[in-house]
Amino acid sequence: MKKNFIVLLLLLGGVLTACTNNEENSAEEDNSWQNVEEEGQLTVATSGTLYPSSFYNDDNELVGYDVDVAKEVAKRLDVDIEFEEYNVDGQISSLQNENTDFAANDFSLNSDREENFLLSSPIKYSFASLIVREEDDSGIASLEDLEGKKAAGEPNTSYMRAAEQYGAELVTYDNATNEQYLTDVANGRTDTVVNDYYLQKMTTEALPDVPVKILDDVYFNLDHNGFLFEKEHEALHEKVNEVLAEMKDDGTLKEISEEYFDADVSEKPDVENIEQVDVE
Repeated sequence: MKKNFIVLLLLLGGVLTACTNNEENSAEEDNSWQNVEEEGQLTVATSGTLYPSSFYNDDNELVGYDVDVAKEVAKRLDVDIEFEEYNVDGQISSLQNENTDFAANDFSLNSDREENFLLSSPIKYSFASLIVREEDDSGIASLEDLEGKKAAGEPNTSYMRAAEQYGAELVTYDNATNEQYLTDVANGRTDTVVNDYYLQKMTTEALPDVPVKILDDVYFNLDHNGFLFEKEHEALHEKVNEVLAEMKDDGTLKEISEEYFDADVSEKPDVENIEQVDVE
């Protein structure tokens, strides 16, 4: 009996030791911020083609709202920053493969993404809109009119899922420029681009010679956007969120957003009649 009791104690001791070691190993596994700090550099995934969030200016410099916010985060964390350019799927893969520290490309912070990634605090509030041909509105007057129309965009975005839900034929692109998207709508290759209102507003203003426009009063899904992090990188996620909170409080987010959007996108927009479409 005594021998069995000793064996039981040893087994329990082994279980407790294993649990303790597992807890310690789990705690030690998240070196995401420590690794960045030691390397002295953040590596950020972006597209380089999404005006005005991530694009090249006339001096061939990578700039944009998301890019500049990320640069300011790195500055306040006292580390360098390097950008790796991919399409949306490539950015997601780069996070999952831990080739980048976070992704900055006007990502919607929705529940679907929350299942797979850590989401930053919102850096931008917006809603979805439709770009159509100037001459005939591409035959669209409501979301229901998307049925049978050709909707352009990158695959696996909430905007394309919304278009598909209303019966649109999806025409997918691989990290295309805004000019290509708008030109294809104008010449009839596609009928609409469903995307973020502020991005579309700035894009149509930047390309006034392309005969397209934002469809009036057809808006949906009040949204908030920000950065995506690998699910286990809680330490880095927390550190970046601390900096984003500082930037919101001291007006830096507002200042950067007004440079690119001519509006304060760090606050929720005051817009009525925004329909909610379930795209999860």
